[in-house]
Amino acid sequence: MLCVSGSIAAYKTPELVRQMLKSGAEVRVICTDAATKFVSPLALSTVSKNPVLHNISDGDSWNNHVMLGRWADALLIAPCSANTLAKLANGICDNLLNAVYLSAVCPVFVAPAMDEDMWLHPSTKHNIERLKEFGNKIIPVAHGELASGLVGAGRMAEPTDIVDYLSNHFIELDFKPLVGKSVLVNAGPTFEKIDPVRFIGNYSTGRMGIALADRLATLGAEVTMVLGPTHLRAEQNTVKTILVESASQMFDACVSTFPNCDIAFLAAAVADYRPKEMATQKIKKTGETLEIILERNKDILAHLGTLKTTKQTLIGFALETENELENALKKLKAKNADFIVLNSLQDPGAGFASDTNKVCILGKDGKKNDLPLQSKTSIAAEIIDYILLDQRP
Repeated sequence: MLCVSGSIAAYKTPELVRQMLKSGAEVRVICTDAATKFVSPLALSTVSKNPVLHNISDGDSWNNHVMLGRWADALLIAPCSANTLAKLANGICDNLLNAVYLSAVCPVFVAPAMDEDMWLHPSTKHNIERLKEFGNKIIPVAHGELASGLVGAGRMAEPTDIVDYLSNHFIELDFKPLVGKSVLVNAGPTFEKIDPVRFIGNYSTGRMGIALADRLATLGAEVTMVLGPTHLRAEQNTVKTILVESASQMFDACVSTFPNCDIAFLAAAVADYRPKEMATQKIKKTGETLEIILERNKDILAHLGTLKTTKQTLIGFALETENELENALKKLKAKNADFIVLNSLQDPGAGFASDTNKVCILGKDGKKNDLPLQSKTSIAAEIIDYILLDQRP
């Protein structure tokens, strides 16, 4: 059941319906009155092959919201405006959408859509947390150009990402090929302290590694994620997360976890060097230059490569800015990895602090698999499918 509220993002819903149908779903649509100002009910009824509902009563008949709520295997509210979000969080029942939501006995998925200031407002954050407490799933908003002309967070997730999110839900229910497998994932940056207030770091958000951890968990794996400093977290509550800050802390956590793992994905952006000495007090300005001596951190991938048994699969990640393929192949061989996932900062939309990625999977058997630019959630699914499922003997 797709419920559409009043947002400019409603123009994407015919494509969303089309993709859900392509995935094998039966789709029925409910629109609020405000939604019909942004998308034609005729368009939605045409693609869904079902009448679009938007009133509780229609002449002498009524749309039974209780039965509609019980009909669906999943209730998707997309886009969900700030106004509808507030109504859902507070049990307000003044239209068919809200009545069906309150009657639903199936999982509920909410895809918010609003401008950045609205998305970041404390009342919106409060409403989101209330919906989570009710057991609803919040589909993450995207970062990009908004209707106001600003660029920021608040865009409704793209139809492909929403369909992937729903697909993962049903995969979790019906298909768990990695049950019994223990998987290590590291993700995010590391911070190497210079003094009590400064550090050496990088722009990684951990989004790629977290997407891998979530996907592995939905497929039934027992996942341990060693996560560097980032505000992001795994959505799957079965993912065991070990929070670390420095490269040495990440090294220790990965080395202690790896012997009991079947598979390891090393997706973290680990600092190669750290200050040889950390100042105990904040460094003051005393001259035109400041010299900091750096020393090498231990190489996590290379060390795990020396520990790897024939029963374990080790996957490394490489972010390159030049001679990408050559450097990745060297890394694959030197560090005894089974696969290297390569992406380049030269590719628009790939790399740090992006919702999308474009990668090439390199195997030690010489095989090469290029994955086109797509969301990191989709990239994670394709990496896991290719390495762990399609490659199985």
